Amino acid sequence: MVKGINGYAHLVTRLILGFIFVMHGWQKVFETGTDRVAQDFDAMGVPWPEIAAQYAAWVELLGGVAVALGLLLPVACVLLIVDMAGAIYFAHLDAGFWTSQGGYELPLALIAGLAAVGFAQAGTLAVDHFVYKKVKS
Repeated sequence: MVKGINGYAHLVTRLILGFIFVMHGWQKVFETGTDRVAQDFDAMGVPWPEIAAQYAAWVELLGGVAVALGLLLPVACVLLIVDMAGAIYFAHLDAGFWTSQGGYELPLALIAGLAAVGFAQAGTLAVDHFVYKKVKS
């Protein structure tokens, strides 16, 4: 296998995941509003719904940007995995597996993608590669 292919696969995966999370965070912050998200979270039984809404909105928005850039990948991915685990537990678990029925299929797939990019070697096309390269020097 060509060595550079892994870096491109990692980049494409990061860009897609990052885009998904940025769009969801953008929706929570700028379209729906975090007050409404907090109301929805409260109705679902999410503890501390105001704090959880801020966490979900900003982690998705800023974490999505970080994932797309390849910046602080382990940290960003863990924060987003926690976000998706909460989504599965509070919003999707009772609906079963299938996304078409409101289930946890999509958040589970996002967790898999986050684990893959968050704990794999970042590759030369990630900001982390340049940051850690300079730190090692």
